[in-house]
Amino acid sequence: MNVLENFDCIVTIVNKGHSEPIVDASRKAGAEGGTIIFGRGTGIREVKSILGLAIDPEKEIVLTLVKSEMSLHVLQAIVHAGNLEKPGTGIAFILPVKGVAGICHLNCPPFK
Repeated sequence: MNVLENFDCIVTIVNKGHSEPIVDASRKAGAEGGTIIFGRGTGIREVKSILGLAIDPEKEIVLTLVKSEMSLHVLQAIVHAGNLEKPGTGIAFILPVKGVAGICHLNCPPFK
């Protein structure tokens, strides 16, 4: 098994319908794409209710796997594209990845 190292996962959480600009910006910054997962949840500024019942807003979670040396550059592009410096728009953070398998197009020997 060939495991690659020195990768980070950028996790971006935005409101439903706002993930495409995030993926586009990360690609332009050098990432190869992203995985979009749907979820629910609220931030500190998002508590909403109807008739006294709390509503969990729908979210899109974008997972972007990038080489560690480019993660800050891609994160900056994501923050800009998602306007994440504005309160209530979303959050993005970087998690270190210990090892990656399944992306052989990046640096794996040919399959025999």
